[in-house]
Amino acid sequence: MKKFAFYTLCLMTFALVGARMDASAQGKQARGATEKASDTTAKSADSSAAASADTAAAANEAAAVVNEGEDSMHYMFKQKFIEGDVIWMSPVLLCLIFGLGVIIERVIYLNLATTNTTKLLKKVEDALKGGNLDAAKDICRNTRGPVASIFYQGLERSNEGVDIAEKAVTSYGSVQMGQLEKGLIWISLFIALAPMLGFLGTVVGMIQAFDAIEIAGDISPSLVAGGIKVALLTTVFGLIVAMILQVFYNYLISKVDSLVNTMEDASISLIDLLVKYGKK
Repeated sequence: MKKFAFYTLCLMTFALVGARMDASAQGKQARGATEKASDTTAKSADSSAAASADTAAAANEAAAVVNEGEDSMHYMFKQKFIEGDVIWMSPVLLCLIFGLGVIIERVIYLNLATTNTTKLLKKVEDALKGGNLDAAKDICRNTRGPVASIFYQGLERSNEGVDIAEKAVTSYGSVQMGQLEKGLIWISLFIALAPMLGFLGTVVGMIQAFDAIEIAGDISPSLVAGGIKVALLTTVFGLIVAMILQVFYNYLISKVDSLVNTMEDASISLIDLLVKYGKK
């Protein structure tokens, strides 16, 4: 009985010691895992913070580049405009605005005036071939552009003879040519006026510089710098405006010439059709 009690006591002691050792080992493992997790979390936080800092720095650099580009374009333009004296720079700017307004209107009008003359001639020829003059007139009336208008005038007078129809086509062609060239004189005026206003600002700036020298009684760069700056800036802006308008003016002139050539060629073709199909 005593031996049984002794063995039982030894087993209980070993069990308690083993339980404590297991608990200690589990505690060490848990602390190790916690420390590893803490280290991982700290490293992740550091990495995230570093990435956030890099992203913020990159965003700031991009924003700085964008702001720098915007400032360099808009701010410089406004600054130079003010330095060139608003009194002399404003007329040059108005020449640019009004000139571009006329150019936009002319570009739209000339593009709308463009007609597929080959297709129109084919339809008119088919109508005249069938002896239906009214159908040919309706085709021209429902077609947009100066060529169709000229065709209509020629067909309207075709019953009076080919010679009368040809005169009607020629006369109305001159009217349509005037419509195509309408407004171009204003663009040429702004082209000539912009640099003239710039040169006027140049002369006024030089007069201001010499007035400052006369008042001071001495030649100093600080005295004449303001007047010379006004002179140079007004000249530069006037020349820039003139060059911009000149490019668009030449485009419009080439477009008008192309339309006029098309009108003349189409008018000759219409007269040939009237002669061919005997419209008197």
